[in-house]
Amino acid sequence: MVDTLTNVLQTTVLYATPLILTGMGGLFSERSGVINIGLEGLMTIGAFTAAVTTLVSGSPWIGLAAAMLAGILFAFPHAVASVTFKANQVVSGMAINFLALGVSVYLVKHLYEGAGQTPAITNTLKRLPIPGLEKIPVIGPSLFNAFPTTYIAVGIVVVSYILLYRTSFGMRLRAVGEHPRAAETTGVNVIRMRYIAVLISGALGGLGGAGLSIAIGSEFNQTTVAGQGFIALAALIFGKWHPFGVLGSATFFGFAVSLALIGQLLGLTAYIPSEVLSMLPYVLTILALAGFVGRAESPAALGKDFETDSR
Repeated sequence: MVDTLTNVLQTTVLYATPLILTGMGGLFSERSGVINIGLEGLMTIGAFTAAVTTLVSGSPWIGLAAAMLAGILFAFPHAVASVTFKANQVVSGMAINFLALGVSVYLVKHLYEGAGQTPAITNTLKRLPIPGLEKIPVIGPSLFNAFPTTYIAVGIVVVSYILLYRTSFGMRLRAVGEHPRAAETTGVNVIRMRYIAVLISGALGGLGGAGLSIAIGSEFNQTTVAGQGFIALAALIFGKWHPFGVLGSATFFGFAVSLALIGQLLGLTAYIPSEVLSMLPYVLTILALAGFVGRAESPAALGKDFETDSR
């Protein structure tokens, strides 16, 4: 029983980590008023870049840094289209999704002689135990013997909370997502704040994708992300655009993925078809996005264009 609980918690933490990182990226963007449907694409380009860079450099840490940079580069067109040219933010985000997948698959085939995936990565991220704490029953192997990305994700949640709710930068960012006109009258550069927020979103989305290819997995192919970006978006909504809400909801979705993966070990497939278990994370995503899991109040100016010279 203890081993089963340990496996469930360990798998939950493992799959919640990319959702936390990407969901936090989405939080910065949407708190500033810019919808970011492109989280899936940001994860995809991050996973691809991390895999290829790690193969070339031999260092997964360089792979993580490269994934964040790639995420920023792919988030930039979304910022330009949404903030400067005031294009439909949903359409722009979906364009990023298609672009990232297309570029990644094409480059994999081009770089690896038509193969549908990268070669296996041998020098992936390794678990980092915290001496003493990793021996605590059940929670030790899961929370204190985790991949570095898990510790980074928790740290980003805490730092983001302080940044958003305890600093002038966070106050300005939240203001442009709620009342951009009022924020502008106090001297806040709404356009600049939205650009910064979207680029932060790109960096964290790329980092979340990197965890899928060089921590959870050891390669990249077109199914590496497989909808995880949309689940991260659901975690953002389910978490009511709050850092600790994203942490909790991403953990919940990670638990759903865990059940789908180890249902046979738990004996659930004797009562529930394995296909139904595999559908569980995506069904919960649909329910969260449809608003069936509690009422979520989005930032007031989310998705609304801002004209700096209008009155």
